[in-house]
Amino acid sequence: MSRAAVSIFVFGIYLLVLGPTLVVVPAFLTGLFGLGSPQEVWIRVLGAIVTILGFYYVFAARRETRDFFWATVWGRPFVIVFFTAFVLLGLAEPVLILFGVVDLLGAGWTFTALRAEG
Repeated sequence: MSRAAVSIFVFGIYLLVLGPTLVVVPAFLTGLFGLGSPQEVWIRVLGAIVTILGFYYVFAARRETRDFFWATVWGRPFVIVFFTAFVLLGLAEPVLILFGVVDLLGAGWTFTALRAEG
């Protein structure tokens, strides 16, 4: 597995842990970050989507799908942009930005690996 594929694979595993946690025990995760107890189904819907994305990441990593790797390099930084906007608009707690930081760091890791591999 190339270094870029490893970065995508690791991020996929992160998503495969995060997603089911949001589906099965969302209050654990939201409580851990001081976000309060979720009362609506939307956090579980998000968890389902995150889980599916995790499968895509793992699948693409195992297949060395470089076009997908590049797409994530350009797409993942938008997570921090949106999450920061939500915080600035008063729609979310600042801790949400930490999840955007994870995406940004992951994108940076993938970008660095892709550039090093030519």
